Amino acid sequence: MIRVYTPVGHAVVVWRGEPNEAAGRHFIEWTVGEDILWGVNTRPALLAEPGVWEEAGRVVLRGRLELVEEPVAVLAVGDSQVLLEVGSPPPPDNIDGTWVEISLAVETVELYPYSL
Repeated sequence: MIRVYTPVGHAVVVWRGEPNEAAGRHFIEWTVGEDILWGVNTRPALLAEPGVWEEAGRVVLRGRLELVEEPVAVLAVGDSQVLLEVGSPPPPDNIDGTWVEISLAVETVELYPYSL
């Protein structure tokens, strides 16, 4: 587990790089191992701005949701895009392109470092 700091917030998540390389700045890929479930872990956002934070022992990602094609969605969180799978119940059709908050179990949010 590491604390990740982004331009839009910070949270504790799972680090999937080498343990001794966790400190410092990295290009990262966000991976979420939990489906988004409308009304369960996903809801409309009250603010139209990206965010990353911890709440009640979970990681919350706030961003603009794009429903790509069933069952795939993309959440734009600042400069990052997080690929997500959509579970049941699915979001309503009119939610495409709107701001949402997704509350995820900490152990399902993973960061993989990569080099450009």
